[in-house]
Amino acid sequence: MPPKPHRVLIGQLSGYAEEAAAFMRRRRTTRKPFARVHYAGGRSASYPPETDEGRALFLAASKLIDAAG
Repeated sequence: MPPKPHRVLIGQLSGYAEEAAAFMRRRRTTRKPFARVHYAGGRSASYPPETDEGRALFLAASKLIDAAG
């Protein structure tokens, strides 16, 4: 007896949902914080918090957030 059509659809949707959840878990573990600065002329640079520039940018951002809150 073949499976009912709605069960096949539910199975496919749950498979897609599981794949999306796994993608988000993997992405969350590999993402690390960084500060991105955009300069005039279109150039941009990313600074991780381990660098001196990154620490300074994160500290400045923290102060701005505190002042706004």
